Amino acid sequence: MENPGKGILRGQRLRARGAGSNTAGRYEATTCEAFDDGWTDEDEPPRLIRTEVRIERPRSALNLVRSPDLPFDRSINPYRGCEHGCIYCFARPTHAWLNLSPGLDFETRLVARPGIGAVLARELGRKGYRVAPVAIGTNTDPYQPIEADHRVMREVLEVLAAHDHPVAIVTKGTLVERDLDLLAPMAAKGLARVGVSVTTLDPAVARAMEPRAPAPARRLAVIARLAGAGVPVRAMVSPVVPGLTDHELEPILAAAQAAGAGAASWIMLRLPMEVAGLFREWLEARFPDRAARVMARVRETQGGRDYDPAWGKRMRGQGVHAELIARRFAVAVARLGLDRPQPPLRCDLFHVPQAAGAQLSLF
Repeated sequence: MENPGKGILRGQRLRARGAGSNTAGRYEATTCEAFDDGWTDEDEPPRLIRTEVRIERPRSALNLVRSPDLPFDRSINPYRGCEHGCIYCFARPTHAWLNLSPGLDFETRLVARPGIGAVLARELGRKGYRVAPVAIGTNTDPYQPIEADHRVMREVLEVLAAHDHPVAIVTKGTLVERDLDLLAPMAAKGLARVGVSVTTLDPAVARAMEPRAPAPARRLAVIARLAGAGVPVRAMVSPVVPGLTDHELEPILAAAQAAGAGAASWIMLRLPMEVAGLFREWLEARFPDRAARVMARVRETQGGRDYDPAWGKRMRGQGVHAELIARRFAVAVARLGLDRPQPPLRCDLFHVPQAAGAQLSLF
């Protein structure tokens, strides 16, 4: 009997998921395949594959980042995995470290890290700590839907606000609006800014590519809400998918600027490790008429491969098509006034809050 996808049993049903399979991670000694043993009741209604959330008690909060392609040296991950289910997500391979699949497991078997706020407070209070902006949302989205219940990002933000610690957030999630009571005062001090990812303005493409992320119009509304509260917002056209969304570059930037974004950036589609196979599988299922053309254009920007991980190339791509996108972006942001650099986040206000009952300093 035919299975709907690797690792998916007959009688299981997907709804609003990005990946169509659940192949074992690269570190597994064995590979599991879904197998129908014939005991499935033909009349039994399909069972949805639902989101599961496990709890991890974090031992550390700050991650050191040593990438020359990135403008920060530390980050925080409130969650592992992401329910948004973006098929292109470069963080999918990290789920293999948990003995889980970068496919459906990445978006259905999530890990929340409550208590990370207390761990972060201890790390910020260490004598040798040197302050610099911390990035959140660069791996998985801190404002994905499960944040409504687990509030781990809220924990982190409360600690950063109490220490006057600078933070740069990347998200697609609407829950960032909930935290404006913290973000707006931090932004007024020069301590916070937010990047909002808008990959397409086409609701149908967005629904297929980012099935549980907010619709494009809703993300533009988030930009407007943040900007209206005085929070600096950067529109992130990330990733640009050659042959699928690259024609929308200028309209996305114009819509974001009209909503209140003050800066913009872009990143080329990246397909590291298992992401390449998942993306090709998704293209064949969702856009069979253009799958071959899209992958040909992707390889054109990656030196003939699905992905070139070389520093300096992986974020922008290479070749004529990549250069054309870069030039189009530069012209558009200059025309829209989105090419001005955002002011650096302040580090001089950082302090460790006085512990309750502690003796006050004489000076």
